[in-house]
Amino acid sequence: MATSTKSRIQAIASGNFDNIFRNASPGVLYQHGVLYDESVITAQGSLATSSGEKTGRCPNDKRLIDQPSVHDDVWWGDINIPMSEDSFEKLRASAIEFLDTRQRLYVLDGFAGWDPSFRIRVRIICSRPYHALFMHNMLIRPSAEELIHFDKPDYVIYNAGQHPADETVEGVTSDTCVALNFDKGEMVILGTEYAGEMKKGVFTIMNYLMPKREILSMHCSANEGEKEDVSVFFGLSGTGKTTLSADTRRKLIGDDEHCWTENGIFNIEGGCYAKCINLSAEKEPEIYGAIQYGSVLENTVQDTKTHVVDYDNDSLTPNTRCSYPIEFIENAKIPCVGKHPSNIIFLTCDAFGVLPPVAKLTPAQAMYHFISGYTAKVAGTEVGVTKPEATFSACFGAAFLVWHPTKYAELLAEKMKQHAVNAWLVNTGWSGGAYGTGARIKLRFTRAIIDAIHDGSINYVETVVDPVFGVSIPVVCDGVPSEILQPRNTWLDKEAFDETANELADLFNRNFKAYADEASEEILAAAPNSP
Repeated sequence: MATSTKSRIQAIASGNFDNIFRNASPGVLYQHGVLYDESVITAQGSLATSSGEKTGRCPNDKRLIDQPSVHDDVWWGDINIPMSEDSFEKLRASAIEFLDTRQRLYVLDGFAGWDPSFRIRVRIICSRPYHALFMHNMLIRPSAEELIHFDKPDYVIYNAGQHPADETVEGVTSDTCVALNFDKGEMVILGTEYAGEMKKGVFTIMNYLMPKREILSMHCSANEGEKEDVSVFFGLSGTGKTTLSADTRRKLIGDDEHCWTENGIFNIEGGCYAKCINLSAEKEPEIYGAIQYGSVLENTVQDTKTHVVDYDNDSLTPNTRCSYPIEFIENAKIPCVGKHPSNIIFLTCDAFGVLPPVAKLTPAQAMYHFISGYTAKVAGTEVGVTKPEATFSACFGAAFLVWHPTKYAELLAEKMKQHAVNAWLVNTGWSGGAYGTGARIKLRFTRAIIDAIHDGSINYVETVVDPVFGVSIPVVCDGVPSEILQPRNTWLDKEAFDETANELADLFNRNFKAYADEASEEILAAAPNSP
């Protein structure tokens, strides 16, 4: 029989366990997952489970608690929707009351941030073993000695995702609510069991705390070469961020979230959360090999007899995922820290076919493209999409920003200038025409471009300035046909190219109007020229 809410929460703090499993091993969480949570162990050794009805994040249901201490810092709007402290207390009480009725509770303590000078202590309280194992993978795992001093976490996440949010509470607009209170150092999850809400909740916390200390938090991947040279890759889904950063000749620092301090960069996470739809050992051997004992598969479909995973099956969702500790990647760098970046690479999949395969950016252009966060959807990917559609996500991660995007952009520009960092725009999309007419730029050409950036050879070639976007385009690059480097030359219909380039430039400019009031004259001057 469950004890009272107060005594159970006190038990978590004191270590007096009553069906409270604190920092349970993966073996215990596997056992509980199979016995109590309808999970299965796959043929590869992963724990496979379901997140229920919600198979992705619910950004429209995220709330930040509006208080005097944070009000002037937050970029309020569709991304950061305010909620009162009174409403938060009601949701928190509902979550704790629900958790208190569960037969078993799981408590997981971990760090966010590999640099001890900047990391925060995070505690997860949940009722599903898979949630505990997921965050065991995604947070940095403390040593036994560090756990002794973990009594007072900086942030606590109450994951009561199996319990719906009360829609009568002011500010709640559905049965799902993910509410974050910076003053109390608490986050409440109701109405969604998708594990990614915890991961991105921690990232949102870091996106608030780090810029207050003049540290740039970044939604990016990062790797390191033999000479300890670091490259950072920004890019939205489908641009090649994971593929291009997973270079067996370089060490992986991290695949998704980093911070840039006065010492260099560090990974925020202790693991990776990779998409695994259509995964194969041939296409992505590193990720495929990481799916082993200790990893978590979310919403995949397994053969009921053999437990072999069908990675091509998207009957539950195309957003099938795998969580695993970063050390499961053979060439991971542990600890996950690196020196100041030498190169920043903005990846875009331009389905309009007008951006060059590679271009060098000035600091102002880097800020502009960072704030814009551009890529494009292609025809056929969604109902009603008949031609390429521009997609913009500020700082390549608008859903997780707390401050205004220009805050992050100014930090980026400052650090780029201080450390003489090169910035590049790399188009992994179309050439010779838009999607449906042109052809996708070959992966081997893009890899050759990245190699030229890493070995520095591309810094010493002649460039020409794009008349619309103003970026400097190299005229040659080893391993890449010179004719495709100038996008206009690849189009048979030059007038159609000019019209399409102007159309995309106009879309950039219209998108940027939302940020123009906070942007400097230098950033505004980096905008494309549109008629």
